Amino acid sequence: MFDAATLPAALRADHSLKAGTWGLIQVLEGEVRLTYSDPHMTTVLKPGTPGRIGPQQVHFVEPLGPMKMRVEFYDRPPDG
Repeated sequence: MFDAATLPAALRADHSLKAGTWGLIQVLEGEVRLTYSDPHMTTVLKPGTPGRIGPQQVHFVEPLGPMKMRVEFYDRPPDG
């Protein structure tokens, strides 16, 4: 779990998951901006509104104030 202070710099900059890995960003408190780099799209995640990340999909996150979030990893598209 990460909060605004512990969210690693690597997650705040463009990065991607390896082939065959999907991610699901779950916000537990507050809000997080998720930006997909190609194609460029931005969405705000909050509790109950997770962000899906596909394999090799370049993206980054930005806290919008105090928050708590976690990233779940899957070997197939997540249901959440």
